Amino acid sequence: MPAPSLPTRLTTNVTKSLIPLAFSYLWGAKETYKMQETKYLYLETYGCQMNVADSEVIRAVMQTIGYETTEEIDQADAIFLNTCSVRENAEQKIYTRLSQLRALREKLARPIFIGVLGCMAENVREALITEHHADLVAGPDSYQDLPNLVSAAEAGERAVNVTLSRSETYADIVPVKLPGVHISGYISIMRGCDQFCTYCIVPYTRGRERSREVKSILAELDQMREMGYREVVLLGQTVDAYSYTDESGVTTDFPRLLALVAERAPEMRIRFTSPNPMDMTDETLHTMAAHPNICRHIHLPLQSGSDAVLKRMRRGYDVAQYKRRVEAIHRILPDCAITTDMITGFCGETEEDFRETLELMEWVPFDSAYMFYYSERPGTYAAKYLDDDVPEEVKIDRLSRMIDLQRRLSEESNRRQIGQEVEVLVEGFSKRSRAQLSGRTSQDKVVVFDKKEGVHFGDTVRCHIDDVTSATLLGHLV
Repeated sequence: MPAPSLPTRLTTNVTKSLIPLAFSYLWGAKETYKMQETKYLYLETYGCQMNVADSEVIRAVMQTIGYETTEEIDQADAIFLNTCSVRENAEQKIYTRLSQLRALREKLARPIFIGVLGCMAENVREALITEHHADLVAGPDSYQDLPNLVSAAEAGERAVNVTLSRSETYADIVPVKLPGVHISGYISIMRGCDQFCTYCIVPYTRGRERSREVKSILAELDQMREMGYREVVLLGQTVDAYSYTDESGVTTDFPRLLALVAERAPEMRIRFTSPNPMDMTDETLHTMAAHPNICRHIHLPLQSGSDAVLKRMRRGYDVAQYKRRVEAIHRILPDCAITTDMITGFCGETEEDFRETLELMEWVPFDSAYMFYYSERPGTYAAKYLDDDVPEEVKIDRLSRMIDLQRRLSEESNRRQIGQEVEVLVEGFSKRSRAQLSGRTSQDKVVVFDKKEGVHFGDTVRCHIDDVTSATLLGHLV
């Protein structure tokens, strides 16, 4: 979720060795898919929130050709894995799962075709076909082509489409939300990324930035309101870079879109993720301050607190610029929580670079963080041109020290909540006991409290905070 010039067009064709196995149409000559009796799709989603939103698009497209979603894998006529390719262990998990699914198909002894979709399909498509025997492979921009790919797969062919698009946003598809109690849901407002950070595979698997039209976003929001959703999360790889110009020449930027969404659904909580520090403006912060239903939480990826490392990562900002963004958040939104992503052990990172990262963590300080040590991703600039020269044992040690520091910072942040009353959106049972419920505050902090008659999932309640851990607020209903 980059030296050589950056690509201006990221279109990937199937290699010659795969052509005999592949397309039921080529470059837009679509065939009419013959409707038939209901069949069943079993869909597993891996990775980021964007993939969760994409799975809703996949369900919608599959419905048009007679496939209904099932939660019973033994009932499935098609099994799709919507995949992630950000880290190597994510890919290994899919390879293992494909082996399990082939064994299941043999056990059931009936036709079932297996598809791999999403970022991994884009990144390692040849291995999925030739080594792991997937029947269908579709990249993140190819879901409109699923009717043709499915037709080929059902006919016993192996079907592949991993063409990246400069325009596809699935604006004309109404995503299929799963039935049940609806608390929080996602709306994808843009796709792709133009940043080309040196460690990141996303621009190569999801293509270049393009923003979805405003009316399509608002239509999906209206659908979610009708279904009873209590919260919506606006998604984009660099969400604050959103910019859409309509046919009349009117441009809607991210602050304006955020206001439109907040005003359209005043009864819903509004969140967004993830902004890029160099794209976030004071206007976005003032928009948040003006709308109480926009959550007081900003996930602001840092990655490193060293200017030298940030430059090698091609993040586009330095520590001073990042600090100015944090200062603006504290000034305009004093009750706003700040969370982040961080990578340690990136190419060339010294102990001094790492110390600067720890110092910046304390300066902010972050309420919580997603922390990783660097693992090289084939196809990225770093994999091609930078030495992965930090020993693994050093990476593990630095990550452990980073986690220890963040655990302390998170607990200190949570302790400041003791004695306060907070508003909580109830999301479900506590992980430890069905006698307790849990939910989240506007600042995205998890609150656990004793269950009480009359309080249901999706309710908004007030809790008094009695105690905390580094991860959780513990309280009671007011």
